[in-house]
Amino acid sequence: MICAIDIRGQYRCKVFNLYHEAWSDTATVTIGPSSITDASWVEVDRGLATDKVALLIGNMNYIYHTQLCAPIADVHELTNLLRQMDFKVVTLLDLNWQEMHSAVTEFLMLLDKGVYGLLYFAGHGYENYGNSFMVPIDAPASYTSEHCLCVQNILTRMQEKKTGLNVFLLDMCRKRNPNDDVIVQTGLLKVTANIVFGYATCADAEAYEVKREDVSNGIFISFLKRRVCEDEKVTVMLDRVAEDMGRCEITRGRQALELRSNLSERRSLTDQIQTSECSASYSARNLQWAVAHVLPKSSYLQFDCGVTVQLGFAAEFSNVMVIYTRILDKPKEIISCSAQLTDFPQDVDIDLKKSNQETLIEAGSLLLIKENLPSPEVPSLYTRICSLQRLKTELTFTVCLQYTYSNMDEEVEERKPVTVGKPLVSKLNLHDPRPSRACSLNLESLKVPECSFTSVSSTSNTWSYYSHTGRQSSTTDAPTSSRKANVPEENDSPEMFDAPKPLVASKSLPHSQVNDTNYKFSDMYNFHSY
Repeated sequence: MICAIDIRGQYRCKVFNLYHEAWSDTATVTIGPSSITDASWVEVDRGLATDKVALLIGNMNYIYHTQLCAPIADVHELTNLLRQMDFKVVTLLDLNWQEMHSAVTEFLMLLDKGVYGLLYFAGHGYENYGNSFMVPIDAPASYTSEHCLCVQNILTRMQEKKTGLNVFLLDMCRKRNPNDDVIVQTGLLKVTANIVFGYATCADAEAYEVKREDVSNGIFISFLKRRVCEDEKVTVMLDRVAEDMGRCEITRGRQALELRSNLSERRSLTDQIQTSECSASYSARNLQWAVAHVLPKSSYLQFDCGVTVQLGFAAEFSNVMVIYTRILDKPKEIISCSAQLTDFPQDVDIDLKKSNQETLIEAGSLLLIKENLPSPEVPSLYTRICSLQRLKTELTFTVCLQYTYSNMDEEVEERKPVTVGKPLVSKLNLHDPRPSRACSLNLESLKVPECSFTSVSSTSNTWSYYSHTGRQSSTTDAPTSSRKANVPEENDSPEMFDAPKPLVASKSLPHSQVNDTNYKFSDMYNFHSY
C-alpha cells in the first residue's frame, strides 16, 4: 500500500560549476495522490503576467463606406469585462489611419517582457493572402493595404517586446479585397508559444451585427462576453464561444468563430499580475497609461448676478467625454436661469442638436446613465464631446448663463470662457505621425520615482480603475471573477454640493446578468455585415 500526502511548493533548479552558477525560473509543483492506491504529481503551470494591457478600437462612422452601429456597445462591454480582470484598457472610437497608427504605437510602448497584450478591433476589415487588415474610417472607396493597418505587422512589433501573451480579437469581415493585389511582406515572426487569434468569422466570410432600437451588438461580442471572464486557458474559453455560436440557428451558415493559436502553456486572461508594484517599469507603465485617462477637475463658476454654476466631467471612452452643467445657487430675485455650453473648437466632434440636453440619452450617450438623477430643483444639462484625439490645443468653450429677474420680462445673458486643458487621450496627440517602430518605455524621461503611481492616482481623482486596489464604483460582482468591474466615474468635488451618484456604465448589461439574457437574432433584415 502506498501512503502519500499532498505537498505543494515553489522550486528552482541550480546549475553550477567551478566558474559560474545559474538558477532556473520558479515552478509551482503539487505532489499528491490521485487515488488511495495511486500516487502522482502534477505541475501547476499557471501564467505569470507582469502586467496586462488592452487596446480596443471601434470604428463606426466611416466616410466612404457603410456605417456600423455595434462597435460602440461592443467596445464598451468588453472594456468593463477586461477591467474586472485587471487589464489597463484604452478604448477609442472612430479613428482615421494616422490615429490608428499612433494608437497602436502608444499601445506597444505599454508592452514589456511578460506583459499580456490584447488588441480588439470592431469595424470594416478584409483578409488577403493570409494577412488581416483593419480599415480606418477615412479609407477611400477602393482601399488597399496602404490605407489600412496590417494585424500581422502589429504582431511582429509586439513580439519584439517579449510579451507573455498576444491576443487578437478581430470582429470584422475576412472577405478578400479585389482592389488589393499586393502581397504585404510582414516581419518574421519569432517562434514563440504565446499567440492567439480569435476571428469573429471564418476566412472569406463576413461578420455581422444586429441593429436594435437603442444599443446594437455584434454577433461575436454577444457570445464572447458570456465567457471572457472564465478562469480557463484562453483557447479553451474561445472554443466554448465557438460552440455557443454554433448552437445559434440564425448564425449557422453565416458566421462561425475561427481560432488560431500556438499557445502551449496555460495562459488565461484571468491570470494574476505577478510583479512588484514599486518597480520602476511597472510604475512607468501605470503613469504612461494614466496620462491618457485624466479628466478635468469639477469646477465652480461664480457669475456677477450671484449665480453659481458647477461644471462636471465624465468619461464614456478614452476619447469621448460628457460635460454637465448644474445651477447650484441663485439669488431669490432670479426666477429662472440655465447654463449652456457653446463655442467649442472645431477639432472635436459635437452634435449641436444634442448638446445641452436634460438627459444623457438625449445628449447621445446610450452607455452612461444616472442611477439617481438630481432632483428637479437642481437640473443638469449634458453635452457629449467625441473625437478628443483630434484636439490640437487645450479644450476651450464658453458657459452661457441666461436668467430672468422677477421684475423684468427680458432675459439677461452672461458669458464666461472656460479652459480645461487636454482631457483624456487628447494628451497623446494621436494626430501626429509616429516612428514606424515603437521605442521601449523610456523610464528616465518619465521620471517616475519608486512607488510614485499611488500619488498620481490620488491627485488626479478621475477614473476609479487607476489603481487595482482603488475604490470600486460597480455594485455588481462578476460570477467568474472575485474582482469588481471598474467603470468610469464623473469627477465631482464635494465641497459645495452633495453630488448624486456617479455616472455608471450600466446600459450594457452587468456581467452577472449576461447569462440570464436571451439574445435573439430573429430579425433577418437587421443583419448587417462588417
